Amino acid sequence: MGLAEYMIVSEPDGWTVLHDGNAPHRYDTKEAAFEAAVAAASLALRQGHEIHVSVPGRDAGNKTALGAQDPQSVP
Repeated sequence: MGLAEYMIVSEPDGWTVLHDGNAPHRYDTKEAAFEAAVAAASLALRQGHEIHVSVPGRDAGNKTALGAQDPQSVP
């Protein structure tokens, strides 16, 4: 079997999951993108693939842990 890689990537308007060179969906939060990647990875796992999931830390995107706008910073 092959390798299935899922990379959470910051976009100007949110987040996406890069897989096989494609990133067709947009997510409002890094957490939502992660949940989508893990769901896809679960299917690949059942098919016997090696799985890699990578998620950037707080320094990526809008600099919050979950990748969503911090409600405390909204005026």
